[in-house]
Amino acid sequence: MGFYRDTGVVLRLQKLGEADRIVTFLTHRHGKVRAVAKGVRRTSSRFGARLEPFGHVDLQLHTGRSLDIVTQVQTVDAFGGGLTGDYPRYTAGCALLETADRLTSEEGEPARELFLLLVGALRGLAGGVRDPYLVLDAFLLRAMVIAGWAPAITECARCGVEGAPYHRRFSVPAGGAVCDHCRPSGAIVPSEPTWRLLEALRSGDWDTAEGTDAAARRDTAGLVAAHLQWHLERTLRSLPLVDRRGGVPRVDLTGTPLDVEPDETHDPTEGHLRPEEPSEGARRSEPGVPL
Repeated sequence: MGFYRDTGVVLRLQKLGEADRIVTFLTHRHGKVRAVAKGVRRTSSRFGARLEPFGHVDLQLHTGRSLDIVTQVQTVDAFGGGLTGDYPRYTAGCALLETADRLTSEEGEPARELFLLLVGALRGLAGGVRDPYLVLDAFLLRAMVIAGWAPAITECARCGVEGAPYHRRFSVPAGGAVCDHCRPSGAIVPSEPTWRLLEALRSGDWDTAEGTDAAARRDTAGLVAAHLQWHLERTLRSLPLVDRRGGVPRVDLTGTPLDVEPDETHDPTEGHLRPEEPSEGARRSEPGVPL
């Protein structure tokens, strides 16, 4: 039993009793932590407003028998203020929080890389400079890299042979790009701009990503969502709420985005990415990974 400090992002809230909440954090040093915030639903609460989703906070917690207890909170970045009045950014932010929550199933397991990536993505969304959909897809791709689920883009997922510069086909069950020799049935044929956008989002080349047209962004979003949910073995509830202006292919967890016909070449354009300017905050213990 004792006190400890950490910085964290509020992922979600649950009501407890008449005045308390269980708050789920993704923290810098302790991974996912679920803690009780006593009395935060009362109007007289000292720190209830600081414990809202998207909040980046400095915490003091007391170790409890089953759940820890929040004893002090100080705001580092109030990301929610830049998101709640903008529906596309808000829904993209909800998808970031849900993904971070799903990827850290074990409480107390260190998840420093994912935490820094989440802080950087929320800063990029709240800053209002980057396209929220590109920020979301870049986060999902890089989160899969951290989890060990990164889709193959420039090499065949099965035999490792490099493309020239890309292979023609993509298969979610096979792990991404596949060469003609290894391709399974049902593999789809993304356009070359879609391949370039996937690579740009993964590597952080914002110049290319921001030069992409709507068709490449739509197809890329469908591939990224399908690949993530295939590995999670469940759908993300927040993704259908993301307003993509024109829609995203529906996700078929048996393989491919349903609106993309197998073995048909599409006709989009190009894509790419670059580091984000940090937003102001009361305190900042870590910068986050810029998207």
